[in-house]
Amino acid sequence: MPTLYISITNHGFGHVTRTASILAELQQRSPDTKLIIATTAPRWLLEEYLEGNFIYHPRVFDVGVIQIDSLQVDREATFAAWQQIRDQQADLIAAEVKFLQANQVDLIFGDIPPMIGEIAKVAKIPCWMAGNFGWDFIYRDWGGKFIALADWLAESYSHCDRLFRLPFAEPMHCFPHRQDVGLTGAKPKYAPEYLREKFNLDSDRPTALLTFGGLSLQSIPYQNLANFPDWQFITFDRSAPDLPNLTKANCDRLRPVDLMVICDRLVTKPGYGTLAEALRVGIPIVCLTREGFLEAENLISGVKNYAQHLIISPQEFYEGDWSFLSGSFQAPAAAQQLEMHGETTITQAIWDYLH
Repeated sequence: MPTLYISITNHGFGHVTRTASILAELQQRSPDTKLIIATTAPRWLLEEYLEGNFIYHPRVFDVGVIQIDSLQVDREATFAAWQQIRDQQADLIAAEVKFLQANQVDLIFGDIPPMIGEIAKVAKIPCWMAGNFGWDFIYRDWGGKFIALADWLAESYSHCDRLFRLPFAEPMHCFPHRQDVGLTGAKPKYAPEYLREKFNLDSDRPTALLTFGGLSLQSIPYQNLANFPDWQFITFDRSAPDLPNLTKANCDRLRPVDLMVICDRLVTKPGYGTLAEALRVGIPIVCLTREGFLEAENLISGVKNYAQHLIISPQEFYEGDWSFLSGSFQAPAAAQQLEMHGETTITQAIWDYLH
């Protein structure tokens, strides 16, 4: 039985969902492949994407960015968490190498914890990764004491044997072997008619999906929905108020990509997973800007190039009357098409290696 070990960064949900879309296709192609998924992301999130069996292996090898919510970061808490991991690195590597060898792992795949490169080197197992940025890229932009942290992580990434570089990427020069691929993401599961009947939604009314990732936002101004009584809004926010034109879609393992097929627009923050799936579905995007997280600039540039879009500030979202919903979308700037099936390319490569 070929064995694939997957390590996913412990930061939000986007890294998990885009990797799970690759693993879901791999399970369809190669159901005999044993999957070991190392992450502290909730198991239920993986199960929303993976219908086959997998081993859930909760481990922390990186920090990502400690966040207050989906837009605000806590740099000091992030640095302190990294210091703790660095102090434990030798023990973490030794324990995981022992685990990999005991499970006869054939290939390591990461999105995109730097330490996995170090673990793979000691275990003498090939290490592949996929992503549109490395954590060194984020921290280097913060300057000061984060420069040394970025240098350390870049060295760890240099042990990666093959990087599948996703769209909207930074150069990722610390990875020695890079291959550009298309967007990754899940496919919608349900027909629009089924979803409209399930949630009693009218196909003739404008419909907006509000989704901001696993961390959500602080104080979403739901009172603005009263300004649009003829609209229908959909949210995954369990704490949202009960409003006549707001539907809560937290049921039946539904995901944002499943609801996009019945929406006229998406209102979201810069996150690769949600934006990639929106681009694949073809839904117009209203995207908030985000300060202090350099990846956001690349993602917003991608939205401007390839989607009908409106880019709004957090102030317009939090303090305005949401008149942006009635605004006209900007047309995509790029003339060329974006390759949309990166998960197929990555899955084929993994299958070829394991078989």
